[in-house]
Amino acid sequence: MGSSPNADLYFVFMNYDPEYQRLRADRKKRRANELDLYLSKKHDELLKSTLEPGSYRKTLSLVIVDGFAVEITADQANALRSANGVRLVEKNQEVA
Repeated sequence: MGSSPNADLYFVFMNYDPEYQRLRADRKKRRANELDLYLSKKHDELLKSTLEPGSYRKTLSLVIVDGFAVEITADQANALRSANGVRLVEKNQEVA
């Protein structure tokens, strides 16, 4: 999926999710992939239900925390801030 020329990288962190906690606590080698798939699908569904298709580019899902990185505009970041299940949306800050 593409993103707008005005897009910046944002990190999106989700509210408490008992299924994420369960999978993370039970993360054995054979189940590690299950957590990755669960988070990727969950994050993709949130983006699909909140933003216009093709207007964003998810760059990664984070496993250590329930979150992801996505290239979006400031207006899209505000829309995500209002989405159900989202705890925090923060613009990436470059460190010089």
